[in-house]
Amino acid sequence: MKARVHIMPKQGVLDPQGKAVAQALASLGFKGVGEVRQGKVIDLELAETDPARAKETVDAMCRKLLANTVVESYRIELEA
Repeated sequence: MKARVHIMPKQGVLDPQGKAVAQALASLGFKGVGEVRQGKVIDLELAETDPARAKETVDAMCRKLLANTVVESYRIELEA
């Protein structure tokens, strides 16, 4: 089973990388770009075949290592 984790800064948390990307886009002539938020995507290949257990395991991975839950939120997608 494969899992994809989308991790983003929580709303209201400063995102200096997103701000830098927005400024770079503007300096390159891309007009009309509003707020930019930069996150990360992590792909995992799991031996687990039960979707509920896989999601539970990936959730634990996120809470313990992959995401800083104080300032980041995450979303898990599973694919058989």
